[in-house]
Amino acid sequence: MVAVATLPDVTPGPAATARPGQRRAWRGIVLVVAAVYFVVPMAVSFWFTVYSEGQGFSLAAYGRILSAPGFLPSLLLSLALAACTIVAVLLLTLPAMLAVRLGAPRLRPVLELISTLPLVVPPITYVVGISTALREGVDALAATPFWATLIAVQDERFPFVLVLAYVMLTLPFAYRSLDAGLRAIDVRTLVEAARNLGASWPYVLFRVIIPNIRSSIASASFLTLALVLGEYTIAALLGYETFPVWIVTISGNDGQLSVALSIISLLLIWLLLLTLSGAGRKRR
Repeated sequence: MVAVATLPDVTPGPAATARPGQRRAWRGIVLVVAAVYFVVPMAVSFWFTVYSEGQGFSLAAYGRILSAPGFLPSLLLSLALAACTIVAVLLLTLPAMLAVRLGAPRLRPVLELISTLPLVVPPITYVVGISTALREGVDALAATPFWATLIAVQDERFPFVLVLAYVMLTLPFAYRSLDAGLRAIDVRTLVEAARNLGASWPYVLFRVIIPNIRSSIASASFLTLALVLGEYTIAALLGYETFPVWIVTISGNDGQLSVALSIISLLLIWLLLLTLSGAGRKRR
């Protein structure tokens, strides 16, 4: 007689079949709460810009943006600072990360620690340190050729000293974005294969590594742009009128215009984020 083994009944019960529905319900609740959290303040701010008791509904605040004094110079200055900061932070972090991964993997924790230090240092500390260095450096370097360089980095038309400060602020975010991209590829194998085929180091960097981490570079660039367009403390305390500083300055004279500019800036950053997110999904 042959014994027939019977398998236990593995039919999912009511609790197991209800889990996907419950998961979708909780997901919908979280999305609704997040939407209310973000949309309600935006809606209230928009209503403040388009309605007043004396005039009623009007879009005049948005029509005054382009003609507002100081709007275009401050916006162009912030965009130029953002572009220089993006270039500087990529030139600083990407070669260093590649060198550590290829030549000294044991130094990766040290590099990670250095990159996260700006997160624990308050921005006001940067302002105090920078202002002290600039003030005492003028006297200390008065008899040297570096005095002219120290004066040039403080030029109001393009304060390069802000680029140096913004590089420190954006370093943790740029490092994390690039680190995620480099973890997703086999850097050592790609570099060794390219070098064995006779490729030079610039060719390896620009034609092998960068195309494989393009989405990470775009993410780091976007985070840098968002930070520069929203940074107020350092620029204001050092006496430079960037776009955020100009928005706060004009808010004392025209509250509706200031809020309208803030809404447009936020929507622009959201649009860039959605574009970057869609490009990343399409590439994958």
